[in-house]
Amino acid sequence: MASPVAAQAGKLLRHLALRPRLLAARSQAVQLTPRRWLNLQEYQSKKLMSDNGVKVQRFFVADTANEALEAAKKLNAKEIVLKAQILAGGRGKGVFSSGLKGGVHLTKDPKVVGQLAKQMIGYNLATKQTPKEGVKVNKVMVAEALDISRETYLAILMDRASNGPVLVGSPQGGVDIEEVAATNPELIFKEQIDIIEGIKDSQAQRMAENLGFLGPLKNQAADQIKKLYNLFLKIDATQVEVNPFGETPEGQVVCFDAKINFDDNAEFRQKDIFAMDDKSENEPIENEAARYDLKYIGLDGNIACFVNGAGLAMATCDIIFLNGGKPANFLDLGGGVKESQVYQAFKLLTADPKVEAILVNIFGGIVNCAIIANGITKACRELELKVPLVVRLEGTNVHEAQNILNNSGLPITSAVDLEDAAKKAVASVTKK
Repeated sequence: MASPVAAQAGKLLRHLALRPRLLAARSQAVQLTPRRWLNLQEYQSKKLMSDNGVKVQRFFVADTANEALEAAKKLNAKEIVLKAQILAGGRGKGVFSSGLKGGVHLTKDPKVVGQLAKQMIGYNLATKQTPKEGVKVNKVMVAEALDISRETYLAILMDRASNGPVLVGSPQGGVDIEEVAATNPELIFKEQIDIIEGIKDSQAQRMAENLGFLGPLKNQAADQIKKLYNLFLKIDATQVEVNPFGETPEGQVVCFDAKINFDDNAEFRQKDIFAMDDKSENEPIENEAARYDLKYIGLDGNIACFVNGAGLAMATCDIIFLNGGKPANFLDLGGGVKESQVYQAFKLLTADPKVEAILVNIFGGIVNCAIIANGITKACRELELKVPLVVRLEGTNVHEAQNILNNSGLPITSAVDLEDAAKKAVASVTKK
């Protein structure tokens, strides 16, 4: 039964679901949709699955209304679903700048597909996850609409506690899986997979059975589960989530909707996949930051945060809030830092008219604090920094770094710890 592992699986699901929301929940200031990792459009994920033997709906992608019309005719399906392709969720309830309501439409008439596509392509679609003005739709997916007689949930993900991949499933799909984990933990099933041995037939069969697939559908579902696992490994995914993983009245097991997350560290061997990254939905400043291997997320406060590591960034945002301030962003340097990156980081931060102060919070493990200090002083001189700058450095070569800052002759405020840094940054803004 599910009960011995349900609590652990439920905890894992809730943790994964909450991670992308942590910043929003903590800061309440997030205006942009953060995209620190590679995200693919729905049609790209489905093509990856289809190319690897996973059963998905038949579909075409169109850039124009005429292409959408021709695609609908070519499908020759009883019913057609037209979907706007943007990365944000909530498309079905979104509104276009053309006045059209809904980014997902069902119809049996190919002509209607063309008419709807005309009101989608080239217009902005605003949903609960986009900026207020919405995101421009450049492509639509024209797919065969299939009836779903039953919906289940399936995910394959990397789990630190299990030291490898874990298969998580529930017979209750098509709904918020975190809610299922919280209210009906006995409906969550989990299989730990030995990454050396790979998924066993018995594990795939057991999961298919736990998901409620019966008779010939059980073997079909088990086969799809194994193909999804092979895809997971092949593309260096950190998570493949299929919801719903469903069955049709005609007796087919189909992956109706999927979310794939990738390991950025595998970019060197997944060049074709990473080349698919659509940066058109990013803010220009995010793309500029990426050019210098910097990770940028924009917020709506006035204190810029310059840190190394996402965890430290969120802690810095938190402590600014606790001391009465609001972060304008966080900019993550990462590990292997060069002076030139520090300079470019300051250039990006000072270009934001909202920024009234900058807080630098660096914990030097693999990062050399002296390199950071040299980069800071160079940036201050060359960019003629006009806003207050508070710096907290700790770790490798911190004493050398402090000497560089103290002897620079620049108006840099040093802080002894993060609490001190946050108080000084907030005070520098409130003084104005």
